[in-house]
Amino acid sequence: MTEYPCPGFTTREHTADELIEARGRSLEEAFEQAAEAVFEVITDTSRVSCSEEVEVTVEGYDLENLLYRWIEELLYYLDVEGLVFSGFKVNGISGNDSYALTGKVCGERFNPERHEHRTIVKAMTYAEMSIRREGSCWVLTFVVDI
Repeated sequence: MTEYPCPGFTTREHTADELIEARGRSLEEAFEQAAEAVFEVITDTSRVSCSEEVEVTVEGYDLENLLYRWIEELLYYLDVEGLVFSGFKVNGISGNDSYALTGKVCGERFNPERHEHRTIVKAMTYAEMSIRREGSCWVLTFVVDI
């Protein structure tokens, strides 16, 4: 089994979807890596400037639902406002019976003259989703529908 650096992320083709594994030294960092991985599927995030900032607050009934809602919220901004993101900061994840995430993301409107168009991410899924600790690293695995 290949060990990957923590923090970081990897993506692998998964039938008609994309499997993402995101890692972080904290749960917050792993959620940040998950978001970055999704937007790397969409475009080259190194070419996206942080000219617009969006505050994000989502709630979930468990950590898996929180991850789902986090990614779906970011995809909403892509679909409705045409924003692509390159900066992801989760300020905190709290909860026991239910969970809340607060954070900020930054990016800009997608411009086909400046931004590479890679793959359209249609939606977040629960397919193969897991959130686990491996030593000192949090590992999030999930599939996005492309």
